[in-house]
Amino acid sequence: MKLIASPAGDAPATATIDPKTVVFANDADPRELSLAGVERIDLHFPKFTDGRAFSQAFLLSRRLGFKGEIRATGDVLVDQLAQMERSGFTVAVLRADQDMAVAKRVLASYPGYGVGKYQGDAVQVEPHFANFAGA
Repeated sequence: MKLIASPAGDAPATATIDPKTVVFANDADPRELSLAGVERIDLHFPKFTDGRAFSQAFLLSRRLGFKGEIRATGDVLVDQLAQMERSGFTVAVLRADQDMAVAKRVLASYPGYGVGKYQGDAVQVEPHFANFAGA
């Protein structure tokens, strides 16, 4: 997962970035979004206790097969990063008060959930042991 420090002044989540980027409302259903020509989808966490963007990321990456960038914006804390990565986020824009060094350390603590682990996720669908079923 790529990490980005929060820009000064935090641009509003509704700002238009470019035609290939969609800034998606926190309460919208991803299944109603046309993904044609979209390369990046920004999902917003209005506060860290609101986890709807996790569900949106999972739907986009796993069920809808979106292969572009899924970016977490808003109230993004370092302790959410591992779950974000497992849910399908590819980029996280950290809240301004979050330390980049700590964020990198958190991600390094949980390398490759799907590889060598017992459960799959939005990124690595098959659990590791499924690769050895025929061996």
